[in-house]
Amino acid sequence: MTGGILPALFALYRRDLVLGFRVGGGALVGVLFYLAVVVAIPFAIGPDLALLARLGPAVLWIGALLATLLGLDRLFQADRDDGSLDLLLMGEAPLGLVVLAKALAHWTATGLPLVAAVPVLGLFLNLGPEAIAASALCLLVGTPSLTLIGAIGAALTAGLGRGGLLIPVLVLPLAVPVLIFGIAATTGAFGAAAFWPPFLLLVAILLVALVAAPVAAAAALRAGEG
Repeated sequence: MTGGILPALFALYRRDLVLGFRVGGGALVGVLFYLAVVVAIPFAIGPDLALLARLGPAVLWIGALLATLLGLDRLFQADRDDGSLDLLLMGEAPLGLVVLAKALAHWTATGLPLVAAVPVLGLFLNLGPEAIAASALCLLVGTPSLTLIGAIGAALTAGLGRGGLLIPVLVLPLAVPVLIFGIAATTGAFGAAAFWPPFLLLVAILLVALVAAPVAAAAALRAGEG
């Protein structure tokens, strides 16, 4: 039984990953939006490089959050529109694992390119090598949490015609702890004592999200189709 579930989940992950790169250019749009936010900040702040470096981690995190929200409305809405969501609900694979596979595909297509862009974007914000490394590591841990939290909002609004407008309202309050600990860890010196407590809390949030978010999103999908 398990031998049939795992290939099905991998096929679902691969399908969503291909669609994420094809439909609307999810990865490219997210990176371009991220780039636009980061590049605009130095023009708004002015020539104060010290201030720019202090605000840089927060800018990277806020840009990553906004870029993550861009494609969340397609996470379940497209499957509901073409009827494949009903097949997923009735399929052999547990719905929580289905949600996890789809969220992982969404993060691979949208979140991972944001992490890869941090070394280049950090230069626009006058960040040093240690701050850039800390930002990349924290975003690597934090962006999956943002995607998993966003999956709950996407599941709650899957049955609404214009649910994409409500997703930010539902997701932003839940994403605040990720932003707080992510920015706190990034502003601490990489490898110093100030870095590890908020970073470990960021890891803890990811572990909780990996368990709780798929279950909550699956329950929301069932309630919406019930």
